[in-house]
Amino acid sequence: FDYLDVEADIVDKDDAIDLPEPVQGRIEFDAVRFSYDPKPKKGEPTYALKGVDFTIEPGMLAAFVGPSGAGKTTISYLVPRLYEVTEGAVRIDGHDVRDLKATSLADAIGVVTQESYLFHATINQNLRYANPEATDEQIQAAARAAQIHDRILTFDEGYDTMVGERGYRLSGGEKQRLSIARVILKNPRILILDEATSALDTTNERLVQAALKPLMKNRTTIAIAHRLSTIRSADVIFAVNDGQIVEHGSHDELLAHGGVYADLYEQQFGGGAIEARFEDGIILSDGHVVPMPAKDEDHDQGEGGDGGPKKPGRFGDAGRAAASMPMG
Repeated sequence: FDYLDVEADIVDKDDAIDLPEPVQGRIEFDAVRFSYDPKPKKGEPTYALKGVDFTIEPGMLAAFVGPSGAGKTTISYLVPRLYEVTEGAVRIDGHDVRDLKATSLADAIGVVTQESYLFHATINQNLRYANPEATDEQIQAAARAAQIHDRILTFDEGYDTMVGERGYRLSGGEKQRLSIARVILKNPRILILDEATSALDTTNERLVQAALKPLMKNRTTIAIAHRLSTIRSADVIFAVNDGQIVEHGSHDELLAHGGVYADLYEQQFGGGAIEARFEDGIILSDGHVVPMPAKDEDHDQGEGGDGGPKKPGRFGDAGRAAASMPMG
């Protein structure tokens, strides 16, 4: 219980306001510098972001790509104010996020991450967490949109199936689609997808991508992706390297530019010979599938798989608000 007494690092200002309705979803980073340890005991701080500037207009799909450790996920943390910027400002609809109530930010933003966060409760209860007032019809409609309704009906207990601690009785793909259904129920104006499909096999990747399409429609979406095949149709792609935006544009524009994005694309797709990469294999441009060697450890199916559930064998206001965000 000592953890409950830890003082919050991020709290609302006394005069914090709600994000004015209707939320448009315009996101702006203005000369943002960020360090996870801005006041080190020795030496100068190390910056994860070094003067980041960009604007995402309402309803756009903006993708962020780059090598591991470049700063992509850090950008996603600053939009809902899970961390405080060290310098500069992050604005939503022209309002500095530091001037907004954490609960208001949480209402406006939905997050789907690589790891799904499910409670030790029923499927119904996990979905209803995003919208306690949702009807059974609304819950089922969200599940259908997320490509998981039919799968739920195959379970003996249906929507009353217990998912286990952190959803261990479900496969990775099933957990991701439940997370997407939960965000659909929440209906946020801004959506953040952080490597939402990177750990899935071919079948589940396709199912989750199909579930994401209706979710992204008419919402401002930030997609952080390792697999470039998932973001080629983005309105704008930002290439991040060493904490900076080094280039931005459409897929075709960045390929023609021959910079960081083009290098990543060449590495992943072999100059066009590879159509898509998945956890369990690759699809060539001519349609042939090349499977990857089987891994020793259990894969997606080992966590419940498609055979149904397995048998049982410090942020204060910002943190509480973040907890109300369905985070993948």
